[in-house]
Amino acid sequence: MAHPPAPLLFVTGASSGIGQALAARHAQAGHRLALVARRVDEMQAWASSQGLGPERCRVYGADVADIDSTVAAGQRCLAEMGLPDVVLASAGQSIGMDTAEREDLDVMAHTFALNNVGTAAAFHPFLAGMRARGSGTLVGVASVAAIRGLPGHGAYCASKAGVVAYCESLRGELRGSGVKVVTIVPGYVATPLTQHNSYAMPFLMTPEAFADQAFKAIAEQTSYRVIPWQMGVAAKLLRLLPNPLFDRLLSGRGRKKRLREQAAATPPAP
Repeated sequence: MAHPPAPLLFVTGASSGIGQALAARHAQAGHRLALVARRVDEMQAWASSQGLGPERCRVYGADVADIDSTVAAGQRCLAEMGLPDVVLASAGQSIGMDTAEREDLDVMAHTFALNNVGTAAAFHPFLAGMRARGSGTLVGVASVAAIRGLPGHGAYCASKAGVVAYCESLRGELRGSGVKVVTIVPGYVATPLTQHNSYAMPFLMTPEAFADQAFKAIAEQTSYRVIPWQMGVAAKLLRLLPNPLFDRLLSGRGRKKRLREQAAATPPAP
């Protein structure tokens, strides 16, 4: 008697950071993996280093900021690996912006295309099949930066607040279908997204420690989980502060580096 295939995880942003850490955690639990990102060679090299052959893992190159590219990756996954059990939309960017600078409006547009529309595009190819099957888990990755706007972080904070609201809307739409929506809200995780930060990052986690907690929340189909919980408490306290006090508290706080500043801070490849 043939055994059913192992559960399948489809994950965007799989070439580094949170996406890669969660891919590793799901592989450890026996899942098959469909890895999606632009950096195909890096994903292939990582899969090989983990001992994941084509029967366990396939790589799909896609620009998650491009709708058609992302949808096409999902359709290839359906054709080659089947309908996923978990879809994890973790591709994203965090770049500082100054609204007075014209080039930063383009940064904002790309941030929304990747962090927001890219999340919906990752889910889209699988919704009909999951509804018909009556099961599946869609996971959106937000941030505690969604809870209050931080100076210099306008694009990122707004996009992650959008992820929270979008996932909440989708959860209501799918109520009773058997398809669950999970919103993961990370605090500070030591990834390429945070390596340029010039300010204090309380409760900083390793990607592996974060992935352990997020994996549990996804497996339990928890609707909303802040990781670590201490950041959830801190963020809610900030939410309660009156605006004048909040503004005073953040006065002089370091800002996220803008695109040019991040490029200047990154050493050239050897």
